[in-house]
Amino acid sequence: MGFMDVFKKQEPKDMVRAWQSKLRTEMRGVDRQVRDIQREEKKVEKSIKDCAKRNDIRSMRLLAKEVLSSRKTTGRLHQNKAQMNSVSMMLSEQLATVRAVGHLTKSTEVLKCMNGLVKNKAICETMREMSKEMMKSGLIEEMVNDAFEEANGVEDMEAETEAEVNKVLAEMAGEHLATMPAAESHTVNLPAAETVAAETERTEAEPDAVEEEDQELNSLQARLDAIRQAAS
Repeated sequence: MGFMDVFKKQEPKDMVRAWQSKLRTEMRGVDRQVRDIQREEKKVEKSIKDCAKRNDIRSMRLLAKEVLSSRKTTGRLHQNKAQMNSVSMMLSEQLATVRAVGHLTKSTEVLKCMNGLVKNKAICETMREMSKEMMKSGLIEEMVNDAFEEANGVEDMEAETEAEVNKVLAEMAGEHLATMPAAESHTVNLPAAETVAAETERTEAEPDAVEEEDQELNSLQARLDAIRQAAS
């Protein structure tokens, strides 16, 4: 007896419960990813404050951009969880329909949510298989091929604006910005020549400390990047 034979003999209510179980598992995974990102963000906030005390503008801005990218990833994760929760609630409604008519009824709303979920690389395999099962059960129409193709990942090319970077810096190191060299211009940007001079002076004065700071910065960036990649 093949897999498809087993699938065909499944009761609609059993299929719905199995889908809801998978959705709950994926939603718990989303919660873990969000917590991981927020935990790393706390470490970045401390690093930004440390950089502010050293007037290290370059590192501050690099870290602020990492925070912006991570927050956008977190926003997408929350959106995915909301979509999965919507699908789960609609499946509960389908259970009531099954009890009344004995079978699942086609749902364009479930199709719309699933089309969105298969575009997320972190959960696309689970959502892809679930979508195929839903199509075979008659719950949704055949999904557009583009949805599956886009699951391979489209890079987020949205560039962080200067205003967004400055907002993060004000949020995380506002108490230090007033005493920094660029305070009088109301921006955390330094002229290129001044930035290079300050960085050169810092490097020459404390070569070992600078190397250690750069290693810590690279480590933070790598951890955040790894978490975002896993959540994309």
